[in-house]
Amino acid sequence: MLMSEVNHQTIVTVPHLKDYDSLQDSFSWKKVHEKLEGLPDGQGMNIAHEAVDRHAAGALKNHVAIRWVMKNRSTKDFTYNDLHRSSNQFANVLTMLGVTKGETVFTLLNRVPELYIAALGTLKKTAIFCPLFSVFGPEPVYQRLSRGEAKVVVTTLDQFYKKIKPQLDRLPKLQKILLTDAEAHINDHVLSLPYLMLKASSGFTIPPTNEDDPALLHFTSGTTGMPKGALHVHKAVLIHFITGQLVLDFHPDDIYWCTADPGWVTGTSYGIIAPLVNGVTNIVDEEEFDAARWYSILEEHKVNVWYTAPTAFRRLMRMNIKPRKQYNLEHLRLVLSVGEPLHAEAVRWGEETFEVPVLDNWWQTETGGIMISNYRNMPVKPGSMGKPLPGIEAAIAEVTDDKFRIIDKPGKDGHLVLKKGWPSMFKTYLHEEERYNKCFRGEWYVTGDLANRDKDGYYWFVGRADDIIKTSGHMVGPFEVESALMEHPAIAEAAVIGKPDPTIGEMVKAFVVLKPKNKADDNLRLDIIAHARKKLGAAVAPKEIAFTDHLPKTRSGKILRRLLKARELGLPEGDLSTLERP
Repeated sequence: MLMSEVNHQTIVTVPHLKDYDSLQDSFSWKKVHEKLEGLPDGQGMNIAHEAVDRHAAGALKNHVAIRWVMKNRSTKDFTYNDLHRSSNQFANVLTMLGVTKGETVFTLLNRVPELYIAALGTLKKTAIFCPLFSVFGPEPVYQRLSRGEAKVVVTTLDQFYKKIKPQLDRLPKLQKILLTDAEAHINDHVLSLPYLMLKASSGFTIPPTNEDDPALLHFTSGTTGMPKGALHVHKAVLIHFITGQLVLDFHPDDIYWCTADPGWVTGTSYGIIAPLVNGVTNIVDEEEFDAARWYSILEEHKVNVWYTAPTAFRRLMRMNIKPRKQYNLEHLRLVLSVGEPLHAEAVRWGEETFEVPVLDNWWQTETGGIMISNYRNMPVKPGSMGKPLPGIEAAIAEVTDDKFRIIDKPGKDGHLVLKKGWPSMFKTYLHEEERYNKCFRGEWYVTGDLANRDKDGYYWFVGRADDIIKTSGHMVGPFEVESALMEHPAIAEAAVIGKPDPTIGEMVKAFVVLKPKNKADDNLRLDIIAHARKKLGAAVAPKEIAFTDHLPKTRSGKILRRLLKARELGLPEGDLSTLERP
């Protein structure tokens, strides 16, 4: 029986995915395609049409599409018809400004309605939408605007004067800046978006859109150098739709909340497109993380499905809050996490705390959508990535410069690879075709992650290929060590690196954040090492423990182990544009 069925407080629904094996055998992307509408008269497929216009023309016309929660906790609702009209207006604004198919429109905004309207209007116009984190500094903003050949940027007065105006001479292709909070135009190039929207018609016909036309551009930081721009196409909407059904398990009248900022791919794929294409109500919170605020949003807005990140779990685990006792969460039936693998301890904590399934899943900026997941109707193995989405062929492979071999034996570590052909696979790294080609071996995309598959078909994350630690002849995955450390009662967070050692190659060093009321001293350090040795053995357990108040992470929740290692060894720190500020 499902956990949500035995919890008397939680409203029972039947999962969309009833029989994983049967669906995996019969699945076809053609059948998914047939569930969507397509543009009228066979004019192709456009993400914004599937996400908004088809609902606005039907029974969901007056259904709430986006509920915006402002910093002061007041709300503003946008129906599917509201989004239809306002995104049409934005598409007409782009037409007035001379934006053409395939040109790039950027946003540099907080989670405000204008961001979502701009995204949908840009897609309608068949231009390319690229969101930027509002906390980026001037140089990361310049790098992305330049590399993405931005023609239009939607932003605020403050952001413009601080981050864009000083760089205009370096951005010759940037023609227009649209300010969301300016009542009048500043000059011919810096314009008031509200004024332009008032002048624009609310009627717009989406032009013919090939499903392989570029639609979305997401930048993902590299270890060094410039960020990589992963380009996705309109047929990616098939992944957003079907994962909304099978993984997020959307049902009619659901209230859904994805905490991710659209500056991160999750915030676009699952904070904009997936909920809208599935016709549910999407909560958008303008404010950043605050535990009490988050719990009260779950309560006040009767959230059914909550998609968040390991960072949030780790923060919540450190707080003495009992959400089921202090808040009415009777409508919550499903919690999901993505960003980096969720440790088994965090999964168990989440299930005990929220009394609903906690489903980790795995995907990348490059994959465009969820590839491997735990599912509501299947047993969850805490710490596992889960099983491939129906329609996705995953495997473990041995990959070297001159060798590629699929590993059939369960339990063997290797490179996680995906067979080409899923709809949301990135089409290129912008201006880096050679780098893109190196990601593939024949029909297989090499993800750069190491994993293994157990006898039941569940995948288990080992670590990034470039994070693997080689110690005393052992290949040690950081995630395995971190998971064991997280089981120590004093540890809230842990990150592990390899530190060069002349005798054993690399020693395992751990950085740990303690739970409140624990004293960082030698006695606790020795106790943690003893715990790790008992769990992992002396060869794999950390030989050094460093206490810290904060682990460096991206805003999407990924621990930056390479930054810890660079600081430990005094090496260049590389691209820090997505670094979360404590």
